Amino acid sequence: MPKMKTKKSVIKKVKITKNGKVIRRATGQNHYNSKETGAEGRAKKKDKRMFRADEKNIVAALPYSIGK
Repeated sequence: MPKMKTKKSVIKKVKITKNGKVIRRATGQNHYNSKETGAEGRAKKKDKRMFRADEKNIVAALPYSIGK
């Protein structure tokens, strides 16, 4: 039986931690940021954890990931 293919677009957008958590980039960082407070801007630079319901879909797209 051949190996399953990994979704390459998903690999580029998320990172799976050692414990199986899926980390993603924060949204809303591209433009219209001048009117934000400093705290909001710093919060956007941090990576976020995906919702647990969505993590299951991500792990399914990455068949050979640690989080399986």
